[in-house]
Amino acid sequence: MISRRKIPATNLAIAESFRQAAALLEQQGASPFRVAAYRKGADAIESLDGDIRNIASRGLEALEALPHIGRGLAAAILEIVDTGHWSQLDRLRGTLEPEALFQTIPGIGQSIARDIHENLHVDSLEALEVAAHDGRLASVPGIGPRRAAAVRHALSAMLSRRRPVPDVNTSASESEPPVAVLLEVDQEYRSKASAGALQLIAPKRFNPEGKAWLPILHTERSPWHFTALFSNTARAHDLGKSSDWVVIFYSSDHHHDGQCTVVTETSGPQRGLRVVRGRERESAVV
Repeated sequence: MISRRKIPATNLAIAESFRQAAALLEQQGASPFRVAAYRKGADAIESLDGDIRNIASRGLEALEALPHIGRGLAAAILEIVDTGHWSQLDRLRGTLEPEALFQTIPGIGQSIARDIHENLHVDSLEALEVAAHDGRLASVPGIGPRRAAAVRHALSAMLSRRRPVPDVNTSASESEPPVAVLLEVDQEYRSKASAGALQLIAPKRFNPEGKAWLPILHTERSPWHFTALFSNTARAHDLGKSSDWVVIFYSSDHHHDGQCTVVTETSGPQRGLRVVRGRERESAVV
């Protein structure tokens, strides 16, 4: 009698998440190579003899040593193992809830989580950590320097397993895409959205009828992968900017994930121009 190998439940769950992401990426027009990478990763995880959690306990590099598991997939596995969720998949589905994500940080309750999201327009722990370091988090009402320092410390502990070993050959300027590239992605997104050429998703927030209305773009500028969407925050809707503010998420196999918001400047010498919020000076010379 031939016995069937029992696949650990965690392996099955992660493999299924990767396959769901691949299907959504394919449906939303992402690169076939990126779609194939998720499917190969799913197959590799299902073929493992042991529980993926045992490998994950040894960190990012141990996961990267597996066949067909690059840095991005390795970081995704750690996020799923650590939190039970995967923000990338939630984003593709339109079900990402940043406020709930921020409440996983010790000392951050519902009200503060909402204020963080609405004031900083960040949707990930990685982006929030950047804001905690550059001073923006401390400026959020109810935070201040002391709480910002505590959040920074908590995020460092929470995200440490997902970080790659620092590359001494990578400069600070290479840790995020050039402004010119971000503005190019912004232009591609708005042009295709206006032409009705993008897949629409049904965001969970501010969408009680569950309508698919939010255009989503996946595009690449080597070595970066980009996902762009109009901002679906309360502040964007209140100010009538939900069809102007564009949130761009970016990642590569060599750098941390990140995000930025591109807006039409409303004052000053750049009035009427598209700028990357927080990088206005660089935007001026593009």
